[in-house]
Amino acid sequence: MTQNSEIRALTFDVFGTVVDWRGSIIAEGERWNRDWGLSVNWAAFANAWRARYQPSMEEVRSGKRPWAILDVLHRESLDALLEQFEVKGLSEAQIDHLNRAWHRLRPWPDSVSGLTRLKQKYTLATLSNGNVTLLVNMAKHSRLPWDAILGAEVAQHYKPQPEAYLTTARMLGLRPEQCLMVAAHNNDLVHAASHGFRTAFIHRSTEYGPDQSTDLEPTEDFDWIARGLDDLAEQLGC
Repeated sequence: MTQNSEIRALTFDVFGTVVDWRGSIIAEGERWNRDWGLSVNWAAFANAWRARYQPSMEEVRSGKRPWAILDVLHRESLDALLEQFEVKGLSEAQIDHLNRAWHRLRPWPDSVSGLTRLKQKYTLATLSNGNVTLLVNMAKHSRLPWDAILGAEVAQHYKPQPEAYLTTARMLGLRPEQCLMVAAHNNDLVHAASHGFRTAFIHRSTEYGPDQSTDLEPTEDFDWIARGLDDLAEQLGC
């Protein structure tokens, strides 16, 4: 644990750190199977959808295509997966509803209580690759008490590009070292630290399901290491 007197804001990775994207999509998908007469393996579908996440953003990061928000990238991936998984007969309205499952992701059990405690002492902002509408809708759906919705769309750059981190700090009126990046992903924290952010690793050992093999433990000497957001709040005196 390190000294936290200079920290003014906590900036959060959202997918996987604050919300359970995989479990949420599987739960919704199982309802769609019942309500829409589908027979999709939603665990496999969720994994495949997420597997397209980084490659789709890399096309934007590399300049191969103009800026596109995550909703657009998710929809392009979804269209391909519906064909791959041979899902037929859905209306445009149903496909759009399916794509917006990312707007309705459920928080981990400790997320709302932990964020509420942390908010008493710090400004809380997203530093996510999600677009603003997605993150606002998710916050309303899951009662996530953000003070600011920032990250990729505001910066017009996807993590781990430096602009995503530095624009977030600048929009908060803070120096990077006054911001604590909170994430369950080592890579995200390493990049944030390289731009001056303080870092907090959150254990989310089932983000990718029971067979998860990455990000089970911190790989660097991050400033804080916590079992969840309530634990982080405790460590930060909230």
